[in-house]
Amino acid sequence: MFGFLKLGAYLFHPLLLPVYAAAIYFNKTPKFVEESVMHSSLLALLILMVLLPVSLFFLFRNIGWISSLELTEVRERRLPLMVQGVLVLMVIKFVFPPYDYPEMYYFFVGVLFSTMTALLLVFFKQKASLHQMGIAGATVFVIALSIHFQVNMLYWIAFLLIANGWVASSRLATHSHTMPELIMGGFVGVVPQLIVLNLWL
Repeated sequence: MFGFLKLGAYLFHPLLLPVYAAAIYFNKTPKFVEESVMHSSLLALLILMVLLPVSLFFLFRNIGWISSLELTEVRERRLPLMVQGVLVLMVIKFVFPPYDYPEMYYFFVGVLFSTMTALLLVFFKQKASLHQMGIAGATVFVIALSIHFQVNMLYWIAFLLIANGWVASSRLATHSHTMPELIMGGFVGVVPQLIVLNLWL
C-alpha cells in the first residue's frame, strides 16, 4: 500500500503535470492543429518543463546548493522555484502564443503566478506542497476545458479528482508535508487558474 501511495508522487510530479495538461488539450481541442506543430510543442514543453529542470536540480545537488530533489528544506526551494519561473516564462513567450493557443497561454500564466506565490511563501518560511499545487491547478484547467469546448471530459475530471486524493495521501504517508501544507498547495494551485479563467473561458 505504501508503494502504491508513493507511486502517486512520481506519476503526478509537478514537473510532469503541465505536459499532461497540454496533451489533454491537444487531444480534446476542436481546433485544427497540425500534427507536426502539436508534436513540436509537446517536445519543447517536455524539454523546458521536465528535462531541463531535472538536469539543473542534479547540478544544484552536486554543487551542494540543495541536499535532495525532494527540496525538504524550505530555503532550498528558492533557486529551483526561480528557475522554474523563468522556464514557465519561456513557455509563455515561445511555445504557446496567446492568439493561437489562448487556453494554454493563460494556463501557463496561472502556473507562473502559482510558482511565484510558492516562491513568495518560501521567504516567509512557508512550504506549500508543489505536488498538490500542480495537480489541483491541472484539475481546474481540465474542468474549464470541458466547459469551454463543451465536450464530455467526465472521466478525465473524475480521474484527476481521484489523483488529488492520491497525491495528498502520498505526501502525508511519506511525511513530506503536513495537512496545512497540502491545503496551502492546493489553494496556491487553484486560485490563479480561477483568476485567469475570466480571460479565456
